[in-house]
Amino acid sequence: MRYVYVALVVVFTAIVLLFTFQNLELATVSLFSASITLPISILVLLTYVLGMLTGGFVLVLLRAGVRRARSTPPPSAV
Repeated sequence: MRYVYVALVVVFTAIVLLFTFQNLELATVSLFSASITLPISILVLLTYVLGMLTGGFVLVLLRAGVRRARSTPPPSAV
């Protein structure tokens, strides 16, 4: 089974490298008055990482909200 995992990692790495070398053209991204020019492969990688970070952050917020909603409220001091 270990060889299957190693083979999958090698195939995935080859696909990522192939994508990187085939997408070396430059793309310009602008937001308000700022702009940056990057290779398309770097832009896709940064977008993916940013999506993972924001998606993880939203998941943590949702879990905390559900946890708070399920917990019993503290007794009020009256």
